[in-house]
Amino acid sequence: MYLYEVLSSLIVPIFVLFIVMAVGYAIGAINIKGVSLGSAGVLLAAILVGVLFSFIPTIKIGDGIVLWSKDTEKTYKLFSNIGTVLFVTSVGLIAGPKFFRSFNKSMIAYVAMGAIIILIGVGITVGISALDKDMSIAMGTGLLSGSLTSTPAFSAARDSAGALEQEVTAGYGIGYLYGVLGVVLFVQIMPRLLKVDIAKERESFVAANTIQIQEDGKKRWTLEEFGFFPFFMTVVFGLLIGAIKIPIGGGNYFSFGSSGGTLIAGLIVGHFGHMGKIDLKVSKQTLNMMRELGLVLFLAGAGIPGGVNFISAFDWIYIVYGIIMATVPMVVGFLLGKFVFKLSIFNNLGSITGGMTSTPALGALISTAGTDDVSSAYAATYPFALVLIVVSCNLLVLLPF
Repeated sequence: MYLYEVLSSLIVPIFVLFIVMAVGYAIGAINIKGVSLGSAGVLLAAILVGVLFSFIPTIKIGDGIVLWSKDTEKTYKLFSNIGTVLFVTSVGLIAGPKFFRSFNKSMIAYVAMGAIIILIGVGITVGISALDKDMSIAMGTGLLSGSLTSTPAFSAARDSAGALEQEVTAGYGIGYLYGVLGVVLFVQIMPRLLKVDIAKERESFVAANTIQIQEDGKKRWTLEEFGFFPFFMTVVFGLLIGAIKIPIGGGNYFSFGSSGGTLIAGLIVGHFGHMGKIDLKVSKQTLNMMRELGLVLFLAGAGIPGGVNFISAFDWIYIVYGIIMATVPMVVGFLLGKFVFKLSIFNNLGSITGGMTSTPALGALISTAGTDDVSSAYAATYPFALVLIVVSCNLLVLLPF
């Protein structure tokens, strides 16, 4: 019986995962007037499967096949964590060679946009929680972390919530769907609303972001042709960074987590490109493959538990709150980037994806822009937004609302 339970908690999620990814790609390929969900179609498929599992947790065939349980939930979350690590490490390694060499006045804009986006979201959450006496601050914090698709912030809030942990979890599940799809659609729709010539903008954007990197000419050892060794070593380095806990008072801690840690590690390794005589460069093909694989694993693994949590505390007003928490900061941030900081359309949208801590939206933007260079704005904004949202959610959930 124990062996059956183990197999059910492993084989069933793997089977479901690949079905979700296949169906999700089919959904994402649907194109309506030049706008499509792309990889985010996997999230929609995963959410629908999660909703189904919440109503039908077991299929009776013989002793029954367990579709949903605490064990299968842990397995899906493992897939999600692996996907996050693969995607964010790839982004860091792609952006690393240019990131530290392109520090200029735009960096101030990226930091400001990350801070403004998060602070507006926090302000909206506090305001709604104070006005709606039927919604606890724990639910509001969960909605905010879901609307900003921030798993580290969700984890921090859940750890601080104590007896209200389930409300944080439910809020995260409710806010998460629009939090992903809203930003994914935003980065595709805005260039069309503004009638941007994508090809022309891409040409000037790539030219402006091209930095000659001088090769030192030294021969280095390459362990294998694809760059798997440096990639996996970067992941290890990043997980160690993410595991560092920094006290922030009141017995609470801040950590970058696996996503922030691997992004930092990717930027560092991508910048230096070697360790002594060992070449740490990863081929472009490997990075592209790891980035896409990581993205869909993250979406499928996070979407299924998100669908279950979506049903557990569903209320239409919470959907509305989540939409407000995601949309207002995003729109205000974009307007500031355009009219105050004078960022190009791609740098503006790249910074928005970083400020919203939205992994799927970056994937959609790369596809829309047709260049990986947009990753630099994301990478510049993301760490500051991540720190702020994690600390904010850690403290928000303790407010006496």
